[in-house]
Amino acid sequence: MNQLKLFIDLTRLKKPIGFMLLFWPCSWGLTLAYDFSNNLNNYFFYLILFFLGSVLMRSAGCIINDILDRKFDKKVSRTKNRPIASGEISVFLGLFYAASLCLLAFLVLIKFNHFTIFLALVSMPLAFTYPLMKRVTYWPQLFLGVTFNYGLILGWTSVNNSITIIPLIFYFGAIFWTLGYDTIYGYQDIKDDEIIGLKSTSIKFKNNPYTFLYLCYSIFILTLIIIGYQMKLNNFYFISLIFVFFQMIYFQLNKLNVKVSFNCLKIFKSNNLLGLIVFLSLIMSKI
Repeated sequence: MNQLKLFIDLTRLKKPIGFMLLFWPCSWGLTLAYDFSNNLNNYFFYLILFFLGSVLMRSAGCIINDILDRKFDKKVSRTKNRPIASGEISVFLGLFYAASLCLLAFLVLIKFNHFTIFLALVSMPLAFTYPLMKRVTYWPQLFLGVTFNYGLILGWTSVNNSITIIPLIFYFGAIFWTLGYDTIYGYQDIKDDEIIGLKSTSIKFKNNPYTFLYLCYSIFILTLIIIGYQMKLNNFYFISLIFVFFQMIYFQLNKLNVKVSFNCLKIFKSNNLLGLIVFLSLIMSKI
């Protein structure tokens, strides 16, 4: 039971925000591409596969992150008690867990078409090198955005078996969404990160964070509008964007206090609701 508890702590399964933020872009791409006049069984089947894949890959990613960052984690108050940093789980056992999770994720992946499988495999190096970026650049959150929203492309290709400009525009906007919310998340550790020499957009824009965050979120909202016009989505979709706007601008940025760690975490977690709002907006615009 103790090993099970450590495994759950290691993979952050008690903190679903991580895999949900990975899942939402997948659901967006799938919903945008799917023809709802067809049998809905395939839609829900793919949706379940993407959810399982998000949980498995997020869990594996957490393990690799903790292995690569174990020396840094020991020096950060929020992360010093993580199983690998504290020595409760060995690096070897961590690698075994990560490999097992990746194998399960591959069994999920092979249920998709060949093009989607190929694109997913190409992205694997991105999934496991994010922790290294904070050592060399102030833009690791941008790298995370490229990685975390890749599922939007996969959701689209799982239906269409090809790529057009539509999912690329959506993907571009979603990257800025992640760039914004992960910058907010990074303000929890900014003091420790500066001491140990790690880099982030939180540090880069610490003197004027709100201008940067408003820019990131505005780009995301703009791409949602463009997607709606390009796909000729119904009026419900554009009305729902008002709720997206208020959730991002008022309930997140207007209430954000980057000097209070608890507040940053709360605002960061609220992006799960935003992901759901966009998802429901897309569904209602297609049926």
